[in-house]
Amino acid sequence: MSSRRLQLVWSIRQEPEAVLRVAFASTDRMRVNQHFGAAEGFAIYEVTPDKATLVGVGEFAEEAMDGNEDKLAAKVDFLAGCAAVYVMAIGASAIKKLVAKGIQPIRVGEVDAVDDLLVEISKAMTDGGVAWVDRAVAAQARAGSEDRFAAMEDEGWEG
Repeated sequence: MSSRRLQLVWSIRQEPEAVLRVAFASTDRMRVNQHFGAAEGFAIYEVTPDKATLVGVGEFAEEAMDGNEDKLAAKVDFLAGCAAVYVMAIGASAIKKLVAKGIQPIRVGEVDAVDDLLVEISKAMTDGGVAWVDRAVAAQARAGSEDRFAAMEDEGWEG
């Protein structure tokens, strides 16, 4: 399977406290318009309560919808580190693989604009009330606390 990846230079930096990586299955990076298994591309954004920044794009060869389970592994691997992926449709095996990696699949009912979804995610990070966003922010806070305690332990207990 051939694929292409783009990593934007300005996305390689220190992450702010609350940031979620979210992917969108899209052919044009403007609308969620792809089935996960047959997706030709994903746009990955880092979303904070204040803004959303495009940090990566993955393009995949056109695939048949059924019969090729190998196509899922490359896509799931590309989405590593994402809290969620928005899709038009998704099969049960893809859901299972994503959830096992801690990625929440979210199916949209119609072709939704990526910009509108990014605004909703940012708002949910501030206001709460969206279950997957609340879980992802809480998990990130827990991971930050664990890192902080590990750093304190490395400093030692001299006093």
